[in-house]
Amino acid sequence: MKQVWASPAKLNVFLYITGQQPNGYNQLQTLFIFLNYGDEITIVPRQDEQILLVTPIPNVSHDQNLVVRAARLLQQQPGKESQTGSLPRGAEISIKKYVPIGGGLGGGSSNAATVLLALNHLWGFNFSEDELAVLGLKLGADVPVFIYGNSAFAEGVGDRLQPVEWPLKWYLVLYSDVKISTKMIFSDPELKRNTPRRSLSTLLAAPYHNDCEPVVRKRFPKVDELLSWISQYAPARLTGTGACIFSEFNTESEARDILEKVPKGIYGFVASSTQISPLKKDFLDVRSQIS
Repeated sequence: MKQVWASPAKLNVFLYITGQQPNGYNQLQTLFIFLNYGDEITIVPRQDEQILLVTPIPNVSHDQNLVVRAARLLQQQPGKESQTGSLPRGAEISIKKYVPIGGGLGGGSSNAATVLLALNHLWGFNFSEDELAVLGLKLGADVPVFIYGNSAFAEGVGDRLQPVEWPLKWYLVLYSDVKISTKMIFSDPELKRNTPRRSLSTLLAAPYHNDCEPVVRKRFPKVDELLSWISQYAPARLTGTGACIFSEFNTESEARDILEKVPKGIYGFVASSTQISPLKKDFLDVRSQIS
């Protein structure tokens, strides 16, 4: 039985805020791509109903951790007894964390999606990807894209997804010790929220930009300094609401050459893009073994 599952990082190639709903949620247009890089989540089923996260995250309570919330959300779904044939169900979960927290790489949403998909399989629930995406949306707007596991153009609050073919590229991702709250940036009064809505073809043909970047640069000087530093070597921009920035390259060596130059106190990694996320590849492998 497979126990270790991928929990990949994502990048927002571009991110535009096109309006705001009456409930305060921002309307987006963004392009998600996946990296061959991320956390690793180990899940061992339990024969009781306990959900135990054995690798807690500092300053996040056990019950508020997205991993625990995802497991309990799936656990509470009606009809599970008839689908599994037996109760109770629990899990012991541990995370090897490589994706920086508060970096705009989707770490928490990715962790939640991995838990939903893995426990759906391990507990024998057999919910479809569409059903899991609906559940995932209750945890966060980015969770569905990790459920489906394909590069995608997203609209609405990030939940209306259209698969996109994305070429193989190499990415240098850099960050400092800054952690940024998505809620804080999305609620900032200076955030631009009136970018015109455009077609995907128009967006792909235009220079890419992130509407959150000016606010993040103003509020977080270290991010501003990092973007200024890397600009002497390559164009770069923010992913999500930050604090990570990224540059795109055609070869791995180009990216690694710059990584070797980063000043003290700056961290980073180099990874390739992938059309299908490492998590989805895990499930394709599992299905092929079953068949």
